[in-house]
Amino acid sequence: MQQISRMLMKLFQRARVEKPGQVDPRAAEFTLSLLVAMYDRSGTGHVKTRSAAAALISLSGDTLLAKYRAFFQFYAVPHGKATLITRSALRSLLTDLNQIPAIVGEGCTLSCVEIAIHDCFHGVMNAAIVEEKFLSWLRSEPAVLLWLPTCYRLSATEMVSHQARCR
Repeated sequence: MQQISRMLMKLFQRARVEKPGQVDPRAAEFTLSLLVAMYDRSGTGHVKTRSAAAALISLSGDTLLAKYRAFFQFYAVPHGKATLITRSALRSLLTDLNQIPAIVGEGCTLSCVEIAIHDCFHGVMNAAIVEEKFLSWLRSEPAVLLWLPTCYRLSATEMVSHQARCR
């Protein structure tokens, strides 16, 4: 928990320098509280770094493709010259990401995670998939993660300005 707290302090300090006046001084504290609420419901005092990274990536202002690639990078495993994501790694990723809508009572069941894994690996004979297959599956907007592109689109529309007048 202390490691994540220090990382958040550095992250938001850098953001305050880059965007003066736009970052709440308590942003690190609030973000840590959110991560604890999502990933430490039993009060152990531990949050997996990878889970916290997945949440921060998904809540970042980056593009969907950049987020998807970062998920792959954090959850994939090296396999010879390639890097692959296994079923168990995908299960971990989806379970971690499912904690975000779950915090507001909108999470899905474990069965929908299993259905998503089955869909991702549909027609795949290997125990793991390459990044392109993973990205292709995410671009199809699986139901378990539909909230992610929806939030991205809502965020992107906040900056749209129309020069129209209404009567």
